[in-house]
Amino acid sequence: MTTTAEKYTLKELNLETTFGGMGREIDRDVPVIDLTDFDQRREEITDQLWDAATEVGFFQLSNHGLELSLIKQAFGLSETFFALPQSEKQRFPLKKGLNAGWEFKSQVRPSTGTADDKESFQITLPHMDDLWPNQTVVPEFHRVMLDFEHRAWQLGMKVLSCFADRLGFERDFFTRAHDRTREDYQSTLRLLHYLPLPEDYQPDESIWRAGAHTDFDCLTMVFQQEGQGGLQVSPGKDAEGKGDDREWFSVTPKEDRITCNIGDMLMRWSDDRLKSTLHRVRMPRPGDYNGPRYSMAFFCQANKEEMIQGPEKKYPPISARDYLLQRIQANFDAAEKAAEARK
Repeated sequence: MTTTAEKYTLKELNLETTFGGMGREIDRDVPVIDLTDFDQRREEITDQLWDAATEVGFFQLSNHGLELSLIKQAFGLSETFFALPQSEKQRFPLKKGLNAGWEFKSQVRPSTGTADDKESFQITLPHMDDLWPNQTVVPEFHRVMLDFEHRAWQLGMKVLSCFADRLGFERDFFTRAHDRTREDYQSTLRLLHYLPLPEDYQPDESIWRAGAHTDFDCLTMVFQQEGQGGLQVSPGKDAEGKGDDREWFSVTPKEDRITCNIGDMLMRWSDDRLKSTLHRVRMPRPGDYNGPRYSMAFFCQANKEEMIQGPEKKYPPISARDYLLQRIQANFDAAEKAAEARK
C-alpha cells in the first residue's frame, strides 16, 4: 500500500491529503484592512496585514484602488467566455504544466480525490499564444483582461512589499521575484465558473465546488460577486491535526472588497512565520442560491528561476518552477489518470 509519505515529495501535498471531511462550521469575521492613504499609513497597514496573516491567514482589502467598474467589466467578459459552446472553449485548452488555458472539471484535489465541480480559464502571460479569444468570439476580452491582470499584479506587489518589510527583505524583494517583464513570469489570473445545480440536486459529500486546499503561491487575491457565497476558511494556525473536527467559517462576498490569503510559497519564504491558509468552496445546500457562481483569482507566483528559501533555511532551496510544477501535477495528473482508466 502506498503511504502518504511515499505519495508526494512536498510536505504541503502530504498534509493536504488529510484535509477532507465536512468539519464543524463556526461564525467568525475576516479582518478588513483599509488601504486608504497607503503611502502615509504604510507602517500601520503593515502591522494590520501581519496580524491578519498570522492570526487568520485570510483578510479582505477595502479602498484598494481597483475601480469597481473594471472589476465588473472583467466579470462580464468572464461570463461571456464561459457561456460559449464547449466546442468553442476547447479551442483554448489548458497547456500541461503551464497554467494557461481552459479546463473543465479536471482539477482533482489531494484532499478529496474527486474533481472540482467547475471550469476555469488561466491567464499566464508568457504562455498565451493561441489562447486569447479574438474580437469576434469575446469582444474586448484580450484588452480588458490584460489591463485587469496588470492592475491586480500592482496591488499584489504593494501588499507583498509590506510582508517583505516585516521579514527583513528589501522592500522590492517580491516585486523583483514576480517580475512581469520576464519570460519566466508565472503569476496567473484565473477566471472561475462554478456550475449551476439542478433543482432536484441531492447533496453528495464527496463532491465540492473546490475541495479543501492551500494555494501554491505567495499571495492570492480573490474577487467575488455578492450573493454568490460558498468560500470557507479554516484558520492557518489551526489547520493541522484536527481531522473531521476542523473548524470552518464562511467568507461573505463583497463586490468592493478583495479577499486575500497567504500561499505556500510565502510560507516557505517566511520559514513558516506566515502560514498558508486552508480553504474550500462548498456546494450549495437545500434553500441556498444554486445558480452559477463566478469568481476571479490572481495568484502571485514567483518567476520560475527564483529560488525559494527563507533566511533561517528551514526548508531546502527549491526553484519556483519546480515547486509550482509539483503542485500543478498533483492536482491535474489524477484527473488524467482517471480519464485514461475510463477509456
